[in-house]
Amino acid sequence: MPTVLIIDDNATVAVALEVLFSLHDIDAVCATSPEQGLAMLEHQAVDLVIQDMNFTADTTSGDEGRALFTEIRKLYPDLPVILLTAWTHLDAAVELIRSGAADYLGKPWNDQKLLTTVRNLIELGQSNRALQQRLQRERKQKRELEQKFNLCNLVWNDAATERVLGMACQVARADVPVLITGPNGAGKERIAEIIQANSSVKDGPFVVLNCGALPAELIEAELFGAEAGAYTGASKAREGKFEAADGGTLFLDEIGNLPLAGQMKLLRVLETGRFERLGSNKERQVKVRVLSATNADLPAMIKAGSFRQDLLYRLNVIELHLPTLAERTGDILPLAEYFLNNGKTLHPSTASALVQYAWPGNVRELKNVMQRACLLAAKTEIMPTDLGLPLANSWVNEQEPDKEAIERALQKAHGVVAQAAAELGLSRQALYRRMDRLGISRSA
Repeated sequence: MPTVLIIDDNATVAVALEVLFSLHDIDAVCATSPEQGLAMLEHQAVDLVIQDMNFTADTTSGDEGRALFTEIRKLYPDLPVILLTAWTHLDAAVELIRSGAADYLGKPWNDQKLLTTVRNLIELGQSNRALQQRLQRERKQKRELEQKFNLCNLVWNDAATERVLGMACQVARADVPVLITGPNGAGKERIAEIIQANSSVKDGPFVVLNCGALPAELIEAELFGAEAGAYTGASKAREGKFEAADGGTLFLDEIGNLPLAGQMKLLRVLETGRFERLGSNKERQVKVRVLSATNADLPAMIKAGSFRQDLLYRLNVIELHLPTLAERTGDILPLAEYFLNNGKTLHPSTASALVQYAWPGNVRELKNVMQRACLLAAKTEIMPTDLGLPLANSWVNEQEPDKEAIERALQKAHGVVAQAAAELGLSRQALYRRMDRLGISRSA
């Protein structure tokens, strides 16, 4: 049951509030002076404070209440405080609301309004505490991951990325092939580097081949090497990527682009560690850890006959899926700030624009956007228009969010209204008003 601390020297007020709250499953404890209230806060867990503004007879200045509020705010900055007084001074109310007071109500109060305010603030406090606890757990897990493994200076902050990293580090020392799936530009090669850096062959070579960057007729030669005269232009013998990666790791990016003949030879190497150079009958033996990546739908390619099913079975002994950047929004701002240079900073509206954008090009697109913004921004602070993104002007104009935008923000914030409001650039009260006007349930 939530607990409210009432600090008021008027016994009638304290009893009335105690009865009101007890009828609505809220526990209330009372203090008759600022000193007693502060002492109770020190020894008892409280969800919210309702405090009077005057404690000395015939005093209406509100100075005592202002001093008490200031002390509570200093000692317990996240504790919501409602100010209650028979002497309403608008200037004082505005000043204290700006200083962090949750609300300012006059006596006599409206029971329903007070109950609604108290419930909302208690719910918000509980949500914030749950959020802070989750963030603390995530920060602790991140520190432990960074201390235990070599993450190759990867910049990240999203739980979805952490899950991929945790799995990558867990399987790194196992001598099995790993298939990394995900969209282009999401960072699949960085995950492969992290697997190599934490593997039993971390001191061996790390060789990369982009199977999508070469003509089909040259991929086999790149993989397995070629003898002189094996193909037009092969004037001398050359080793392939498997030989270069012997004792280390070979990362095959865009594995879906490997032609069928190359797939068959790759399958044999994975099974036996043996292969022949192009134009040679001499078998060569290597010990190579193979990591591969693709953004293609390999099962669909198997149905179409363009990818071998048995090869897929060999490649994805362990499969790691890296989500799109839009699905790990916690990474966006850390990455954007990492890509900043020339002493540039992000305006708050720019940060909001970055988080809301879909990033079809993923991390690669974000890097390019930030580099361009750093070069073209006229001021030290980067504004949304400097990004050159579609709909950037809508963020600058601060248009009122529609129902879809609010529901999307609430879903992203897991229903925490304060977090959704911050994402939309609104106060919590302003978001509540829009939700009520648009018919969005407060329990959404």
